[in-house]
Amino acid sequence: MKKGSCHHCGQTVDIEEKVFRNDTCPACGSDLYCCLNCADYDPSAPNQCREPQAERVTVKDRRNFCEYFRLREGPASSKSADKATEARRKLDALFKK
Repeated sequence: MKKGSCHHCGQTVDIEEKVFRNDTCPACGSDLYCCLNCADYDPSAPNQCREPQAERVTVKDRRNFCEYFRLREGPASSKSADKATEARRKLDALFKK
């Protein structure tokens, strides 16, 4: 069994064999079969992917048809959840007296 994390909410996700295109996070409903959950996702790589044969995917947080998708094991490397938390913290700070 593989353990990965949702790129959106950070929830740990247990996968029996592989992630299918229509699989979603049980906690937030985000697509699991997307670039941000892939082991080859790398923001500093060309097309943000370390797989040289993969076709370019422009929307990284939605399901796609990439044949090279492999679920990234371990904690999410995406900063989207951290960015949202930081934005909320800053917004709360504006309204505190």
